[in-house]
Amino acid sequence: MFAIVDIETCGPKYAYERGRIIDICILVHDGLQVVDKFSTLINPECHISSFYTQLSGISNEMVRNAPRFHEVAKDILSYTEGKLFVAHNVSFDYNFIKDEFAGLGYTFKRDTLCTVRLSRKLIPGHKSYSLGKLCDELQIPIYDRHRAEGDAVATAVLFDRLLQVKAGHPQYKSTSIAQLMSTRKENIKKYILQKIPASCGVYYFLDAEHRIRYIGKSIDMYARAIQHFNSDIKKTQKLLNELTNVDYVETGSELIALLLESEEIKKHKPEYNTLRKRDVFTHSIVLQRNEAQAHQLRIVPLQEDTHVIQSLTSYASARERLDMWVNEFRLCLHACNLSHGDSPCFNYHIKKCNGLCCGEEEAETYNQRIEKLLTYTGYDYPDFMLVDRGRKPGEKSFVWIKQHRFAGYGYINEDDSIHNPNDLSNYLHDATYYPDADDLIKGWMRQKPRHIVRFPSP
Repeated sequence: MFAIVDIETCGPKYAYERGRIIDICILVHDGLQVVDKFSTLINPECHISSFYTQLSGISNEMVRNAPRFHEVAKDILSYTEGKLFVAHNVSFDYNFIKDEFAGLGYTFKRDTLCTVRLSRKLIPGHKSYSLGKLCDELQIPIYDRHRAEGDAVATAVLFDRLLQVKAGHPQYKSTSIAQLMSTRKENIKKYILQKIPASCGVYYFLDAEHRIRYIGKSIDMYARAIQHFNSDIKKTQKLLNELTNVDYVETGSELIALLLESEEIKKHKPEYNTLRKRDVFTHSIVLQRNEAQAHQLRIVPLQEDTHVIQSLTSYASARERLDMWVNEFRLCLHACNLSHGDSPCFNYHIKKCNGLCCGEEEAETYNQRIEKLLTYTGYDYPDFMLVDRGRKPGEKSFVWIKQHRFAGYGYINEDDSIHNPNDLSNYLHDATYYPDADDLIKGWMRQKPRHIVRFPSP
């Protein structure tokens, strides 16, 4: 049995003011046809902006007397219980519903199937796989576009077409292949999905000898595990054939999950991980300041001092990173020790250097771009901690930056007020420092809202 779901919302999932569900339709499909339906508007208990009213046709007046989510939660559970959760771009609909249930203190878990991914696999070659454009090409009518029931009905018709294609697809004609897919792998899948929680953390895929074969992180480990099992990538399928168990560490904080994953991959070097395995850093890009002249960037053997901008695992990777900065910030090759001589550097001739090397640019102007680069690649403050959610109610996590460098992470009580960095040492997780931890933190800070507690510099 399948539950074909579509929702409409009044805002995006990740924003300062998160959107809420305003319309939902669930069509129960028995594999041959739709046999039941649940459809309703939902009062989001927040304002619907004119943009989303124009998109869906749903106004604040229309939802004023509609049931709130908690009033239809039991119906949603009933109509999806024991069924495969199907939607077009399933992660959108599933995660919104899961988050609504999380707000009620309930963990919503369903196996999912995405008709976007299934369409790409079974009917390749379309320019777009959005519901509207795909249905238009397949001549599937959509009545009431961007209303939950209209889109759900169209998705159900598309799903019927895909089931018909799948029945005649050579990959699915062999009963022996079908049996192989439905025995061991399905049993392992069921066991792992029952074991792994729908929470933020790091998970470890283990083989029969309890060896770690793959390490991953996710804000929803359960949903990420489902993605692994639904993947048709050959390498992932090979991993699943070796998989027998899973272990995990809940972190609460996405940033801590990112840091722990990177550290654990370096420690265990699982066969099926490709990124962040290297644990030896050999070269640094350093800054040499000169108040009277242009600042200089250099690639040198690994250093650990206040002038290091970034440390990398090889000269080649350091050169690649410096080349990127040269192009992005219009830096002079001579000033970066990438070329020498009395004549202008090569980049000047191709109009990518402003002429520092031939006196056409003042050192002061050049240094302003270097400072801009440092702002982009560095921390805003030398000593601070990033505060995030914890692993359980009443707890919060922290990531400590000490003298421009990652110093560790840990957990404290929600009511604790930390103003002295010396107090953090009692809560620190015993982590191994790798220079790319700072890259992960800076990248995360550029993309995510953050709560910073500054400490006075020693």
